[in-house]
Amino acid sequence: MKNFKKLLIISFFAMLPTVLLWLPFYLHLESFWGIPLPNQGMGVIVSNYDGPLYLVISKTFYNLEAIKNNFSFNLPVEYYAAHFPLYPALIFLPAQLIGFPYAMLLITVLSSIFCLYYFYQLISDYDKLNAFWLTFVFAIFPARWLIVRSVGSPEPLFVGAIIASLYYFKHKKYWLAGIFGAIAQLTKSPGILLFLAYTAVIILPKIKRLAVSNIGKWEKIINFKTYPVLLIPLSLLGLFYLYSIQFNDFLAYFHSGDNIHLFFPPFQIFNYSAPWVNTHWLEEVIFIYLVLTLGLIKLINQKEYLMASFVGVFLLSIFFVSHRDIMRYALPIFPFMFIAYKDTLTNKDFKLVLFIILIPIYLFSLAFISNNTMPISDWSSLL
Repeated sequence: MKNFKKLLIISFFAMLPTVLLWLPFYLHLESFWGIPLPNQGMGVIVSNYDGPLYLVISKTFYNLEAIKNNFSFNLPVEYYAAHFPLYPALIFLPAQLIGFPYAMLLITVLSSIFCLYYFYQLISDYDKLNAFWLTFVFAIFPARWLIVRSVGSPEPLFVGAIIASLYYFKHKKYWLAGIFGAIAQLTKSPGILLFLAYTAVIILPKIKRLAVSNIGKWEKIINFKTYPVLLIPLSLLGLFYLYSIQFNDFLAYFHSGDNIHLFFPPFQIFNYSAPWVNTHWLEEVIFIYLVLTLGLIKLINQKEYLMASFVGVFLLSIFFVSHRDIMRYALPIFPFMFIAYKDTLTNKDFKLVLFIILIPIYLFSLAFISNNTMPISDWSSLL
């Protein structure tokens, strides 16, 4: 009964902000708080990037002929290799009952509940007394997170699987850590960074002893009980094998076009002429870097080396991302910022500030969703 009540509260946290975001579109409001809204109703929610692309995969499962013959997004078929299959695969079954667009939103909502549940489990290890409060905050902040939880998006499943994997690794349940790590990997390509983080936390503390020992003694130095995390790279290899069948190209992901936004040297996001930047209004990116880097230092100072390892590996990759929507790329790091900043997030001053910024979070989310839509003239092929 206690666990059911906990799940009920977490589900409420997950669903209420999303329903409130959907409401102005469902009601076909022309504007809200002076913000003009499109008149396509819930079609605005469904058509938000990259939801329709995942619908294509859910309906075709990378069948190139089916994509060419039924969908006209003016994209090369190789482009779909950048969109991993687990999220669209989950959409397929409920789509047989309620149609693909609403099945996509259903899976996003269920994934959000899954994500918040494991966030609650993890944060309870650090602050049981304020776990529900911190889960509520994570349900709405940052605003970009609330947005991806409210449209067709694999991010809730991806972030939730990462949290679950790290939670179980922390509790030495390595098979569950590996399984959820593989789920993260089959949801989005940066899942491999989780494996790199595990590799770092397993090997780096022992690197000096490994260097002066012969291979025969490594088994006594390294905790080989962690081997189930190998499911992460193995799942990626399995996916690439699938690509070798469907695309006739084992490395189709790397040939998917302008999808891999990593550039050298770092901080190329400030190149305003870059195709996925196209603006010099980028000062908030500095604040994102500041919050995340300071959070990493806090985790290290708190001796939370497992979480710090993941945040450090992921943050390093973010420094090489050149894309205006840098916040979306950084979302997998933010759950662990709640551990780093938990003392600040639970004091009364922050609680007052949060309730003040609820309105701007909501208004920003409405404006973003209204303008982040794919142009779709014919919905028939996506239903």
